[in-house]
Amino acid sequence: MDIEGHEHVIEATGLTRVYADGFEAVRGVTFSVRRGEIFALLGTNGAGKTSTVELLEGLAAPAAGRIRVLGHDPHRERAAVRPRTGVMLQEGGFPAGLTVAETARMWAGCTSGARPEHEVLARVGLADKRRVRVEQLSGGERRRLDLALALLGDPEVLFLDEPTTGLDAEGRRDTWALVRELRDAGTTVLLTTHYLEEAEGLADRLAILHEGRIAASGTPAEVTAGRPSRISFELPAGHFPGDLPPLAGLGVCGHESDGRIVRLRTRELQRTATAVLVWAERTGVELRGLEVRSASLEEAFLGIARTGVPPLRRSRECGKEVAA
Repeated sequence: MDIEGHEHVIEATGLTRVYADGFEAVRGVTFSVRRGEIFALLGTNGAGKTSTVELLEGLAAPAAGRIRVLGHDPHRERAAVRPRTGVMLQEGGFPAGLTVAETARMWAGCTSGARPEHEVLARVGLADKRRVRVEQLSGGERRRLDLALALLGDPEVLFLDEPTTGLDAEGRRDTWALVRELRDAGTTVLLTTHYLEEAEGLADRLAILHEGRIAASGTPAEVTAGRPSRISFELPAGHFPGDLPPLAGLGVCGHESDGRIVRLRTRELQRTATAVLVWAERTGVELRGLEVRSASLEEAFLGIARTGVPPLRRSRECGKEVAA
């Protein structure tokens, strides 16, 4: 089928990578990325993120498995893939003595159909740094330059390896907005990041790697669905956790207390929160420090990092078993 009509522009099937010392960094990884989608690869250090991305970029051949990027093997058919992809590495390694504009022009000379350097520099907020040498840039500004060079060829597929490391809060938000604009214009984006807020806010879908394997995948909501929501509060003096109505009747599936501090876990957040507030109103109790929050990607990620068990496979946590 013509790739233009193909739903997936990145396909990895049974992907395996083994280094010269015999270490198996990637162990049978399978996933796909749709056209015009932001897909995040997450995992602790050593989980296999960078090893996987390097295979997708065609920098190495897999020991086993199959990769297709834009319908081609990115390693064997590199000439067909490279002009249509953009790559932002963790560290660009640019000559320190060149200015930002000189670096962009140098890179444009190696890029098919490169856009004017002033356009991409303006797009990432470096227009006023054109005459500044690379060695004088801050860490965040160097990351913006890395991104600018990845965008020079108007790529159909964009690989972003830790794109906002070193950026301040404003720079991170600006980068997020730019990545969303690229996605909305049809660019397929695969990113790795250590910022779980970034993955949760940006990614249409994601996969969490653990020891070279995918431990969980899906939309952020699907990945967090196996974790319970939480409600916490402090009871006033003279009241104790035992004064609460039967917790099972509130939809609570787990709880702990520390003195008058109560923490509830529930898979029915609205029902439980409503029941607790109605009880407090009827009894005239003030719930100090009340906090109500849904399950987060951070909780799912940390659970996998600690145990390697996907949140959707956690057996009977909160009295419910959910199939992966």
